[in-house]
Amino acid sequence: MSPIELARRIATMADDKLAEDIVALDVGDILGYTDVLVICTARNERQAKAIHDEVQIRLKHEEGLLPRRVEGLPEARWVLLDYLDCILHVFVPETRDRYRLDQLWGEAARIDLGVSLGEGRGDGAERAQAVGEA
Repeated sequence: MSPIELARRIATMADDKLAEDIVALDVGDILGYTDVLVICTARNERQAKAIHDEVQIRLKHEEGLLPRRVEGLPEARWVLLDYLDCILHVFVPETRDRYRLDQLWGEAARIDLGVSLGEGRGDGAERAQAVGEA
């Protein structure tokens, strides 16, 4: 699976857990340690853990992939899953605003994820209930 295909799979899985503002950046020509960064926002720490769980479990069972490393899970304000060619960053809003990875790697091209993220979602009350805020 190519890094872009992996990024699309990860973005879809994060979207299944109601992640917001999902972007993928092609950083292969900028960084020496990865090709793609997938960045998304979770509404709270609980949702960040749910996104982590979804991605890690599904990639393990469906593709036989395990992350090389996982960081930030105990606090879940910034969770990182490193699949070598593709790294997922899951932030809660205030942490994403603080570190602004989108701006830090602003010269990187955005990857068209080729999926309809957020399609078919209900209203805010349904979303809040889905992530445990209701």
